Amino acid sequence: MDPKTTANPSLYLFEKFEAGVIHLDAQRNVLAMNDFARRVLPVDEKQPFNKLVTSFHPERSKPKVNFLLDEASGCPMANAVPMTMIINIPEQVLLIKVSRLGDAQGVTTGFALVFYDVTQVVSQELPVVEPPAKNMRLSRIPMVADQKVSFVDTADVLSLESQAHYTRVLTREGYHFCNLSIGDLALRLDPAQFMRVHRCFIVNLQAVQSLGREGSKTHILLKGKNTQAVPVSRGEVARLREALGLG
Repeated sequence: MDPKTTANPSLYLFEKFEAGVIHLDAQRNVLAMNDFARRVLPVDEKQPFNKLVTSFHPERSKPKVNFLLDEASGCPMANAVPMTMIINIPEQVLLIKVSRLGDAQGVTTGFALVFYDVTQVVSQELPVVEPPAKNMRLSRIPMVADQKVSFVDTADVLSLESQAHYTRVLTREGYHFCNLSIGDLALRLDPAQFMRVHRCFIVNLQAVQSLGREGSKTHILLKGKNTQAVPVSRGEVARLREALGLG
């Protein structure tokens, strides 16, 4: 094995991954796809050929796919670094790359959308006590920055904050950017470790240092250098106190 992959087992896994490839026309309609994409995507159900590529993506993922294509559309061919994003679908976490295709004059003729199923890299399998779609928990949170993929262990996460379709992840080292939504993450994080205390915040229960009140509002202070208060929704206070052994 290459020493580089020995030092980074996630990289080794990526090298073994099979890629799904989808060919889009300039209007973003699906023209063709490889066999792996046919196996992974709900092709028979959605019948996506000659339809917009977003026709077989969940509603919450459509803005992200459109954003990728918009960004790729604006890249000159000479600087056409594939745009990268991670999205969550019910049973899988996919890493998607989009690159613009052009003719001899550089005029856009379509797009190549390539994806990898990274579920096994970011998840841990639990005993089969639930349907398969609910049977994978995130053990690492995937992030894309400067077109590079990195991972943060969930044990190192203090809190997560919603930023529209994306999420800001706080660790002891500071903030990180994840392009999965807080709703996607809430579905896959271990509920014994993480709790959604507010529509915009999830906290690691092990990172809670104290609860405070200001008038009728409850907030959390986290361990570590970051002392920014995390708000707690009124309806979640009792559940949080019970989870912390205060109820």
